[in-house]
Amino acid sequence: MSLWLLNHFSTFTLAVVTVGGTVAVAVAGSVLLRRRYPSLARGEHNDMVGVTLGMFGAIYGIILAFVIVTLWTQLDSTQTVVASEATDVALIARDAAAFPPPVRAKVDAALSGYVHSVVDHQWPRMRAGEPSYEANAGKLQAVYDVLQAYEPKTVREEVFYGEAVHHLNDVAAQRRARLTMAEQQLPPLLQALAFGGAIVLVPLTFLYGMRKLRIQLLFVASVAALIGFSLLLVFVLDRPFAGELSVSPAPYREGALARYWGP
Repeated sequence: MSLWLLNHFSTFTLAVVTVGGTVAVAVAGSVLLRRRYPSLARGEHNDMVGVTLGMFGAIYGIILAFVIVTLWTQLDSTQTVVASEATDVALIARDAAAFPPPVRAKVDAALSGYVHSVVDHQWPRMRAGEPSYEANAGKLQAVYDVLQAYEPKTVREEVFYGEAVHHLNDVAAQRRARLTMAEQQLPPLLQALAFGGAIVLVPLTFLYGMRKLRIQLLFVASVAALIGFSLLLVFVLDRPFAGELSVSPAPYREGALARYWGP
């Protein structure tokens, strides 16, 4: 469900729904509770409610901060892995320039098949949360087959051949890391703490009574907006390959790899 929402709605739309919905529910709940218990406006229990709000707010803030920083770090790490994989593929293409033309052509054809497979076939699967280790494994194996079938004949070729094999092994490792990251999501316990904490904290603000209704609604709405925005960040950062803030396949189309995509 979360993947479908991220892939079919813009971040702005999700922000309006999440933040706006949280504020609307909080304001409506506060008004209804105030009408049901008019004595709350006198603030007789504000001391106790204030301490409780402060305690719960501090604990919930620490949890949200931990979750958001963890997800942001995960997104940054995923971008680094993708860029590194594309860079290593480009380096193999550059190393192959030292090989005889027939071998170089075979390496280019195998690398072109691999990058097209990653962008055209693997990326949609990762956006849908269904990465496959077998989907383009044959394309990567084709690069191995070309290099394994070639025997360098000069010292110069041996040096570049060794570099190409080294970079190809790095591509294989980064490919596995990328696919693993595409399957990751926030553990259920942290999801429960992040979203369940909001269900506990927002209603607590209803109990903090103020004489003027506008002031109380401003207080409740502000807390609800902050919580709603934090939950939005958790939601959009949880899946690194889905939504508008997702990792882009652009590195596989740039630099030395641009020639594999035509003019």
